[in-house]
Amino acid sequence: MSRSMVLEHRRVVQAVETIIDLGRADVMRRSILKAPFVLAALGAPSRDWLIAALGGTASERGPRQVGMAQIAGIREMFALFQEMDVMRGGGHARTALVEYMNSYVFPLLKRSHEAPVQQALYEAAAEQAYLVGWMAYDDGGHGLAQRYLIQTLRLAEASKNTALGAHVLAGMSDQANLLGHPHEALMLARAGRQGLRDNESPACLADLHVLEGRALAVLGDAKGAAASVADAERVFSHVDRDSEPEWARFIDAPYIFGEAAHCFRDLAQATQIERFAQESADAARRQGRARRGALSHAALAISDLTRDDVDSAAAKSVEVVQLAAAVNSSRCIETVRDLQQRLKPYAGLPEVQHFNAQASALLGLAA
Repeated sequence: MSRSMVLEHRRVVQAVETIIDLGRADVMRRSILKAPFVLAALGAPSRDWLIAALGGTASERGPRQVGMAQIAGIREMFALFQEMDVMRGGGHARTALVEYMNSYVFPLLKRSHEAPVQQALYEAAAEQAYLVGWMAYDDGGHGLAQRYLIQTLRLAEASKNTALGAHVLAGMSDQANLLGHPHEALMLARAGRQGLRDNESPACLADLHVLEGRALAVLGDAKGAAASVADAERVFSHVDRDSEPEWARFIDAPYIFGEAAHCFRDLAQATQIERFAQESADAARRQGRARRGALSHAALAISDLTRDDVDSAAAKSVEVVQLAAAVNSSRCIETVRDLQQRLKPYAGLPEVQHFNAQASALLGLAA
């Protein structure tokens, strides 16, 4: 093994040790769960990744050889956990995924393997580490999620999979925008786009375009946001789902149209909100995806409020509550709280009172 390969392996092992420590704290519900999101931590990892993009295991029974069959099994587990996240929310199975990674996946990374196996193992581990970070994000653990995602970016870099690295940057952009840092969200989305090679993952590229639009909308750049949404639609129309990696399968019509709806929500453009949110909500209903359905119905309710149709907004908000109650997602809870705040001036109306009663009964949220 060359000196550069040895150094790279050491860096990966350091990243793995950090993720293992995060996972232990996560499972034990230690103080790391309340760790803050650190804005300054976003710059170096994304810069280092972009520069890189452009330019047998130990067990209680002792060492054993690892091959592609074992890695295929790891990826099957990833697909299972990702489906649970999509359908049931980030708080549903995160602890189980952390336990699986720490007990089976990460011990494999502490040993050296043949080059093709090593690279595939880095990829598989990065996929799972990203997913657990995303689950923490959806569950409201933003400092924890950020720490997972930064280490995941290092694993993705070691795997030489630039599309996977761009996917991690997309998640970091989404989180930064949610937490009120649109400039950083824009930087992360653009870094992901610049690092993607031609035709690597059109789904990931569409995601990055729409996330760029989300950031531009918050910044008040209506023209730029609309252009980014149009780019996302154009790229998404060419996605061949059978050619996309497993981690990109959630980037589908409910997701892309739902994120586009949120762009126009932030720009208060009712017609465009309704167009995209209705597409997303209908597709989410067909798939039985309550989390995405809740987020898109909330956008529809806001579209109604933009038109001063309070009764319809309150009725759609009740649907949001019912969908949010079916998943374990902090984002859905915060969405209901946002609707409560928006409907507060109309608290005396029977329809709004019914919405607040449902939020209290099903989610424990006081008006």
